[in-house]
Amino acid sequence: MPERTVAPYGSWRSPISSDVIVRGTVGLSEVAIDGKDVYWMESRPGEGGRNVVVLGTQDGRTEDVTPQPFNARTRVHEYGGGDFVVHDSTIYFSNFADQRIYGRFPGEEPRPLTPETGRRYADMVVDQDRRRLIAVREDHTGPGREPVNEIVGVDLESGGEVMLASGNDFYSSPRLSPDGRRLAWLTWNHPNMPWDGTWLMVCDLGDDGLPENVERVAGDQDESIFQPEWSPEGTLHFVSDRTGWWNLYRLRGGRVEPLCEKEAEFGLPQWAFGMSTYDFVSPGRIVCSYRQRGTSHLATLDTETGALEPVETPYSSIAYVRAADAHGEAAASVFFLGGSPTETACVVRLDVSTGHYEVLRRAGGLEIDPGYLSVPEPVEFPTRNGQTAHAFFYAPKNRDYTAPEGELPPLLTMSHGGPTGATSTALDPGIQYWTSRGIAVLDVNYGGSTGYGREYRRRLDGAWGVVDVEDCAGGAVYVAGRGLVDAGRLMITGGSAGGYTTLCALAFTDTFAAGASHFGVSDVEALARETHKFESRYLERLIGPYPERADLYRERSPIHSTERLSCPVIFFQGLEDEVVPKEQAETMFAALRDRDLPVAYVPFEGEQHGFRRAENIRRALDGELYFYSRIFGFDLADPVEPVRIENLQGGR
Repeated sequence: MPERTVAPYGSWRSPISSDVIVRGTVGLSEVAIDGKDVYWMESRPGEGGRNVVVLGTQDGRTEDVTPQPFNARTRVHEYGGGDFVVHDSTIYFSNFADQRIYGRFPGEEPRPLTPETGRRYADMVVDQDRRRLIAVREDHTGPGREPVNEIVGVDLESGGEVMLASGNDFYSSPRLSPDGRRLAWLTWNHPNMPWDGTWLMVCDLGDDGLPENVERVAGDQDESIFQPEWSPEGTLHFVSDRTGWWNLYRLRGGRVEPLCEKEAEFGLPQWAFGMSTYDFVSPGRIVCSYRQRGTSHLATLDTETGALEPVETPYSSIAYVRAADAHGEAAASVFFLGGSPTETACVVRLDVSTGHYEVLRRAGGLEIDPGYLSVPEPVEFPTRNGQTAHAFFYAPKNRDYTAPEGELPPLLTMSHGGPTGATSTALDPGIQYWTSRGIAVLDVNYGGSTGYGREYRRRLDGAWGVVDVEDCAGGAVYVAGRGLVDAGRLMITGGSAGGYTTLCALAFTDTFAAGASHFGVSDVEALARETHKFESRYLERLIGPYPERADLYRERSPIHSTERLSCPVIFFQGLEDEVVPKEQAETMFAALRDRDLPVAYVPFEGEQHGFRRAENIRRALDGELYFYSRIFGFDLADPVEPVRIENLQGGR
């Protein structure tokens, strides 16, 4: 073994550069099955963030189905998902540029199905008998009013549309029974989000294809339903959190029957359309994923006995579970997105009869030498009211370096977005970027995160900007108290809602010495007034009614408390962000600059809510590292492009 170089934490040379991270890296999502073929979505930073539908054939070939310049990405709810559907080798998808539905038939170029009208479409299903698509439609054609969400049928020949469900604020998950005679869907109204309360609706479809005998079969204002699916013989299944945990149920004989009641989460927060945690491998057998204490597990479930049998895989993060056509005897293959502490996200095919699995596509070609790989340690730490919160701790790891005796590493605390989201243990090269340079990471699942039951998720009700902040600060103090990190060099970073938590932590606590906000919320009052429809009433549950409690919104907004902010901050912002407009970052930047605090602002042309282009992902990573190096005064072994820091006089 060569002797390790002694160098301060933060200054270690790493093979995990931002260039290496984005080179050949793709985002993976949305797995779909068509006969024996599998399709998935790739978001490609190297192509400006273009979303591409990819076909994987049974003989191992892969090919792009949506050619340049098409970008298969819907903007329904702004977060999209459910961007495409495939049937008999024909694919239908929403195109980002004009939000029209396009169809691509085998051997042909994509052609538009819907006119260019200002309407958006998502979560499509093919109604073959009636030669139509059934889809969620979001209508932006009415000037000066909130967009209207509905479920419509779209004729596959003419593109003509017929209304199937309307009148509520939101719709998702239209699902057609195997015989084509019944339709199920989810709906909910302001101020609920889909993880708060939804209704599961079912109807018959008449000879004219229109709904008859519409009824609500499950769900309520305080019951969240997720992923309705029909079994091969036509029994409606779904996930509900009626017991406090998202568990599997079915509707049989007009009664709701539990299939597996367990303190585990078989559902997810529906930030995007098209999510799937289970599917049918045979009429009486389900393959499903569930989360316990932040880790995913795969299992099969016998729908008659309720027996849940674990399926051993190396993956700790499992999503988009799909089975091959189960209308025959049984499905041999199950497909999903999997990730583990040592492997980035990948599309996996699993033979459920043998347990054999193979990787069809990896999110990136980056293979990290174990000598540079930090493996997460689950951390549970005390928080308010005698409760505990959860996080994953990553210690610095680099086989070539060791720190000077007695030095403790700086800590970067990460607050995830949502805030109703979760972090996992799947390998994230962005985390290894920091740990391989000698910077520890604490990835926090603060109160309000999913994966720990409804009660944990509800901790954030009325307490956004309080509970999440306390948990991030408390987690950082906890690991510092264990002697794992330097209490004087605690940093915090986050994007979107995580950016809000970051800015609140910097403004309302003295825990952190520096931070980074990536398209983060600084003015929740402006967010309540100006944000898009999907989240326009979200804050009523997280903070309180607006404008009745405008005082509370101002009190929770870092933009109104810049005088309490006394440490350096860097802002990264997309200039076309409709969720968190650029003015929020720019106002904060100006206020801190005027107070003579070290501050930096890095705007990105053409980016929306989240960065999709390779050069901007690279710039944000390197820019944040450069910022901390100047603030804390450690030298960088790897040169990175500097950012302009206002009011910087030396470093610390």
